[in-house]
Amino acid sequence: MMRIDILTVLPEMIEGMVNCSIVKRAQDKGLAEIHLHNLRDYTTNKWRRVDDYPFGGEAGMVMQIEPIDRAISALKSERDYDEVIYTSPDGETFNQPMANSMSMLNNLIILCGHYKGIDYRIREHLITKELSLYVCVSVVGILFCVR
Repeated sequence: MMRIDILTVLPEMIEGMVNCSIVKRAQDKGLAEIHLHNLRDYTTNKWRRVDDYPFGGEAGMVMQIEPIDRAISALKSERDYDEVIYTSPDGETFNQPMANSMSMLNNLIILCGHYKGIDYRIREHLITKELSLYVCVSVVGILFCVR
């Protein structure tokens, strides 16, 4: 059975997608197990902030490394993961051959993008693959444009 852990700032936005249709049937048949994790649960500040201004003073906000590192470390302490995927419009375009090879994996962590992006150290040290599920990402990086 494949286990997919999804890290996001807004888990309530994807609950409906993972609990209906094809994804729900896969879970009911025991083919997949999907767990949603709220990144705000891994913060240490009283406001549960996961964003900050980018280093260098650019405009916009980026996701901080600390809560993401805590979340990934907590998950990796429970089991080994084949891939840690970041969904990003900059990533390699997800396609059928990639889906076929990924279907053979056991454990995946998917980090959903939010804000302007992520702290670059996350890409450098924690992510094993960046994927774009299509040529654009909409609604804060959680819901994707698909054909």
